[in-house]
Amino acid sequence: MLEQLTHHLPALQTVIPLIAAPLCMLFGSRHIAWTITLIASLATFVISCVLLAQVIDGSVISYHLGGWEPPLGIEYRIDAFNAFVLLIVSGIGALIPFYAPASIKSEIPKSLHSYFYTAYLLCLTGLLGVTVTGDAFNVFVFLEVSSLSTYALVAMGAKKDPRALTSAFNYLVMGTIGATFFVLGLGLLYILTGTLNMVDLADKILLLEDNRTLNVAFAFILVGLGLKIAMFPMHLWLPNAYAYAPSAVTAFLAATATKVAIYTLLRFLFTVFSFDYPFEVQTLEWVVLPLAIMAMFAASIVAIFQTNLKRLLAYSSIAQVGYMLLGVTFLSKTGVTATIIHLFNHAVTKGGLFMAVGALVLRYGSPNIEDLRGAGRQMPWTMAAFVAGGLSLIGVPLTAGFISKWYLISAAFEANHWVPAILIVASSLLAVIYVWRVVEAAYLQEPANPTRQIKEAPPMMLISTWVLIGASFYFGIDASFTTHAASAGADMLLGSVDNSAHIILEPSHSLIPHVTPHGQE
Repeated sequence: MLEQLTHHLPALQTVIPLIAAPLCMLFGSRHIAWTITLIASLATFVISCVLLAQVIDGSVISYHLGGWEPPLGIEYRIDAFNAFVLLIVSGIGALIPFYAPASIKSEIPKSLHSYFYTAYLLCLTGLLGVTVTGDAFNVFVFLEVSSLSTYALVAMGAKKDPRALTSAFNYLVMGTIGATFFVLGLGLLYILTGTLNMVDLADKILLLEDNRTLNVAFAFILVGLGLKIAMFPMHLWLPNAYAYAPSAVTAFLAATATKVAIYTLLRFLFTVFSFDYPFEVQTLEWVVLPLAIMAMFAASIVAIFQTNLKRLLAYSSIAQVGYMLLGVTFLSKTGVTATIIHLFNHAVTKGGLFMAVGALVLRYGSPNIEDLRGAGRQMPWTMAAFVAGGLSLIGVPLTAGFISKWYLISAAFEANHWVPAILIVASSLLAVIYVWRVVEAAYLQEPANPTRQIKEAPPMMLISTWVLIGASFYFGIDASFTTHAASAGADMLLGSVDNSAHIILEPSHSLIPHVTPHGQE
């Protein structure tokens, strides 16, 4: 039995939360729904740890659903890159059930709690599915599963602020436009190649010469995923969605949703389209690179003037997306490694920051900086977590953010991009300003209501927050795991892995994996 379960781990990664989601709704009890959510999310985290251990050495797991071999059948394909992303998503996903109960009790009507956990598990399913699948159309399907559930999760913030409904609708419109662009691009690729398996797509695209249809397909996919990523200037849906969603939802989405979209973009850039595809190289150099730099500055400047702490961090996230895209445009292993490292580091840092903000909202009833004056004395542990996360956001040494920016600057120098290297440092200084605004209000100003008694955050919220903030410091002091995993992922994306094992799992044939040399099936 255990051997069978181990064999089917790639499929169980999505099946477990997918089955658990309707159970939360059917039982109706919020306590039962929470228990189911906790078990399912912890199970996905354990599975992702096992899968990463199997492929971190350069192996590739190919799981054939129903025993149908790709490209005819749907394939779940796991390598060092997406196993690392699975770890990020499932790790954050396993923390949210510990963090959420106290938060949603004050922000979501009691009658909707079981529906919250249902939508949450569906969102987790979609994000894990996007990451694990090796079929391009499956990517679209799982993206829509996560997106549709996300719209519902954002709208649940209407009890706290009715603007959550408008934000969810705007998110829906922009998400639908992005999905349409993406699926049109996939349709053009299918017309050209007759396949949707990503490895097969890559092989057949290599045989095509300069092709206008291929260029249009690439452009559609880039724009579609750019909307999902919130790439500047296609980011307008994100600030309100983060600001008015329930705090637990914001923490989860900020740490996972845009990261999975960036993973998907990297997968198409370097696995489906070749590393030296001329139209891709030109687009990254002349379109994406300038937009990434603009995002780093424009979003950070806008963040400085925000009065709502959630919106401040939301604009900060748009700037951080710029950093990730900048690393890709260097078109080098160091640049791609920097992007993957920052993808991980930003997930733990921003997840911890939004969790701290959620605790402040729980006690103060408002995310406005003006209302949080004196919070450093009234909620010392929560504000200490925020300040620590802010240091990582800035890129102070001994934090994960410093490691990210060190690799980005190294990649810029390696590619002889001296100006972007200087701009990375300059844009980091803007983060000092908006983080200091919060620190000043929390520690140097008198409370807005001195007679009001404010308690520290509930223990589980505080512990969950400090797990992520602690991780941002741990991986800033000892970055060996993140750099090794990111480097292995970059090697896999850029096709520089030799002599690795290709593990083929065929559920209907055998319960024992068959191992062949990499590239031979």
